[in-house]
Amino acid sequence: MEPSDAGAVADQRIRDPVHMSLTREDRANLFRYMVMMRDCEERALTLYKQGKVPGSFYDGRGQEAISVGAAFVLGPRDRMCILHRDLGAHLVRGVTPDRYLANYMGRAGGVTGGKDGNMHFGDRRLGCVGMVSMLPDMALVAGGMALAFKTRREPRVAMTFFGEGSTANGQWHEAMNFAGIHRLPVVFLLENNRFAYSTPNELEFAVDPVERAHTYGFPGVNVDGNDVEAVFGAAREAAERARGGNGPTLIECQTMRMHGHGAHDDMRYVPKEMLEEWERRDPIGRYAERLVADYGFLTEEVEGIRSEIRAHVEECAAKALDSPLPDPRLATEGVFADAWEPLGDGQAPWSHWGAS
Repeated sequence: MEPSDAGAVADQRIRDPVHMSLTREDRANLFRYMVMMRDCEERALTLYKQGKVPGSFYDGRGQEAISVGAAFVLGPRDRMCILHRDLGAHLVRGVTPDRYLANYMGRAGGVTGGKDGNMHFGDRRLGCVGMVSMLPDMALVAGGMALAFKTRREPRVAMTFFGEGSTANGQWHEAMNFAGIHRLPVVFLLENNRFAYSTPNELEFAVDPVERAHTYGFPGVNVDGNDVEAVFGAAREAAERARGGNGPTLIECQTMRMHGHGAHDDMRYVPKEMLEEWERRDPIGRYAERLVADYGFLTEEVEGIRSEIRAHVEECAAKALDSPLPDPRLATEGVFADAWEPLGDGQAPWSHWGAS
């Protein structure tokens, strides 16, 4: 590409309505949340290696753009089913790093108050539904919420994430089929991170999962999952479509799982060349460069955000470590809902989009 052509492409991108909708502050916050997700998970991994996290540890290194970009489009009354590699969505909704870290250590200050370890958590006050290990099932949960929104004629959206491995499960197909039949206001985020544990794409499916969407009666969109603004743009269009009564969308985000399935997985099945290729496409590094090259940020400003977040996460880690273990006498409290109570608005600190 000639320099003049590159400039034309950049100019076209900046003038695109999706990109015009993001303010300078929005872009700073997209970067801030991605950095926060990575720093939180790196700190949690250290705690795991120190023996302070029971069980194993799971993270989403290299996938930060997906959960942050998608969650950023939703309004306070929308709802999300957030999975174990999507911490960024929790952060956008308002979960703080100290609560995340305390949850992994089973402390009273965790999101679930120490009742549930590691990544199985959700905060209903913030519109986040706790996940279950049978990951494809969460697509059905999101569909159920979307059905309730449609039945009550509420302009609200449900959103959920899952890996490409989930698309081989019958529960996933049921969720897609049901959502298509009833034109539910739901957005499905498929994170194609190349491996379902150790199974590569070529042994997972014969047809790219995004191609299946039209057979269920709704659009399938393929985006660069390491480009936070590309994810934001696709998710915003899908959310507006759902909110307008036009049904679901399946968004396949092409990305890579840069760490093992869990901390116990050494990833020896992943070719070295593949990891090197995707390392060059790191979503945080790429967006940092783009903020400076395309959007007028100073290098010092970008590095300042990194430093600010690093210090904040360290403060939150200290708070989480100071949190006590839960009182055993509280183990049976809050396990079942005794009476119906309305959910809070789930207002995220920097949420700008969707229903009010």
